[in-house]
Amino acid sequence: MENNTSHEMSLQSSTTTTTKKKKELDPDYFSCLLQPSNPDSDPNYVGIRRLLLYNKAASGIDIRKDWECNGRAYVAYRNYIRRPRNWESSRIPSQASTPGNSGRWASSPAPLFFDVDSWSSSRDLRSCNPTLSHRASFSSSMSDADRHPIRFNEPAYTFVGMHCIFDSCKVSVTVLKFGHTSSDLLAYGASDGSLTVCTVSQPPKILQQLKGHSKDVTDFDFSSNNQYIASSSIDKTVRVWEVSKGHCIRVIYGVSSQLCIRFHPVNNNFLSVGNADREIIVINFSTGRVINKALFEKEITAMDNDHTGQLIFCGDSQGSIYSISINSRSGALSRSHRNRSSSKRKSPITTVQYRTFSLLARGPVLLVCSQDGSISFFSVALEIQGYLTLRCSLKLAPRIHSIRASFCPLLSLEKGEFIVTGSEDSNVYFYDLTKPKHTCVNKLQGHGSPVIGIAWNHGENLLASSDSDGTVIVWKRAKTN
Repeated sequence: MENNTSHEMSLQSSTTTTTKKKKELDPDYFSCLLQPSNPDSDPNYVGIRRLLLYNKAASGIDIRKDWECNGRAYVAYRNYIRRPRNWESSRIPSQASTPGNSGRWASSPAPLFFDVDSWSSSRDLRSCNPTLSHRASFSSSMSDADRHPIRFNEPAYTFVGMHCIFDSCKVSVTVLKFGHTSSDLLAYGASDGSLTVCTVSQPPKILQQLKGHSKDVTDFDFSSNNQYIASSSIDKTVRVWEVSKGHCIRVIYGVSSQLCIRFHPVNNNFLSVGNADREIIVINFSTGRVINKALFEKEITAMDNDHTGQLIFCGDSQGSIYSISINSRSGALSRSHRNRSSSKRKSPITTVQYRTFSLLARGPVLLVCSQDGSISFFSVALEIQGYLTLRCSLKLAPRIHSIRASFCPLLSLEKGEFIVTGSEDSNVYFYDLTKPKHTCVNKLQGHGSPVIGIAWNHGENLLASSDSDGTVIVWKRAKTN
């Protein structure tokens, strides 16, 4: 009784002081003050907690709700920061699909449901459906030690097989990407200079064949509203395409091979291009003129922007990674930091990919993949102009081809840091960079030649992979219980 009396007196004094600060008492606040203590629970809990939560800033409560890392909150935040300007009015509606096109469906069995506490086991999809293509076999590579310590809602991205296959290209598909905030718009570039734009909605269909480059397409990027594609090529040109019409609306000639290209995420009137002349140049999209450039020691082979548009991260042919500041209004470039490769044998960077948040780093991160099989994971200090700190790395077998890799953001929200990459042995591999042993947690088998390109769609329910024979496979991720 004495404890309750003292508690009530202290609560009354604190609430009286708070009441004086408020000139008007609204009903919700008044109900907090009159909240009785629950005799079945801690008497020090109910009234005080309600009062504190009511007085807490609404923004703080919203932030807590947004960053409950349950998948949906992260996806919503990622979609929000990646949204283009005036996206509601500039969004392109999905075009109608008609049968009789090059893309074909791979028949797949009914969705496989896995227990949330177990890993997916090795299985051949042909045993589930005899009509399934021989390419649709799927297996997992894991040790017994990996089955119990870590629990995932979606273990290592389980898949139900192939969603569809595009096999019209007869040469190596060097790069492929899904459109921004798009689940079904896919494009891929090949070593014959062609760019193919297709949809993976039912049924799959090739929308446009963009022909103009005379040599390998090294990279391309969608504009924020997916109306344009900018592509780079070994033929020393940068081309800008209007997707809906399939026309090349601008050709920008250079003096060396153009190796990587990105639209500026904030100012889509800027194109950043890395070339074999050791430069990054900034091009005005409207006029096609070069407005700024920065010189480096070696050829720039891969690049990406941060979500604020203030930084460019790029890699060169000797394995070094640079952080470059860019002015969103003028396009002015200035080098900030350089991270040299620790390997004795210098190898070209094939992938530089930025991500806004990681549980491991508690902030933005950068994925870097090189041709010698080295995969590095850096935390990014945006407040120090993109300073990079190595968090973990993985050493795979050296590659002959320029094989690319990608983050697995949704799975990484649970535990670990997962990536997906192609390989010379025709498989698609999933790795956990935080595990010193048994880093491979899953693999997809279906290609008949080295897998070069990797891309997730918006929402990460589809994964596209391309190989050196020109086949593009779109894998469908399984839904779990």
